[in-house]
Amino acid sequence: MQLNLRTDYALRMLMALAAKDEVVSIDWIADQYGISRNHLAKVAQELAAAGFVETQRGRGGGLRLARPPAQINVGEVVRQLENLTGFVACMGGKEICAIDGACGLKPALSGALEAFLAHLDRFDLAQITGSQSGFLRQLVPE
Repeated sequence: MQLNLRTDYALRMLMALAAKDEVVSIDWIADQYGISRNHLAKVAQELAAAGFVETQRGRGGGLRLARPPAQINVGEVVRQLENLTGFVACMGGKEICAIDGACGLKPALSGALEAFLAHLDRFDLAQITGSQSGFLRQLVPE
């Protein structure tokens, strides 16, 4: 399974915010990761709508975490940003499959997806960010 680019960017953005522990501009995050500012702005809007970040407008504005890193679950972030109902066409309910009911693929893939998400549910943002100073040293080399 591969996460979409939005989810990848969202997790990286959240990790940077957890490490900085202050209001951070989208430009700063874009510069550190070498990612398009426009893409990050769209991701930031999604994260704000989902309640993971707060936005601050104006001079000195930017983003900050809406709650402590230990209270942001990685599985929850992935569920918000990924379209998991369409993991395979027959799981989304939109496609009609000629072998639905006789096929064991849907329950096998559903179980794999549940196991994947259950594993991510064991981690919070603080855990995946690790040491703030170590993360920042890696993100912002001297």
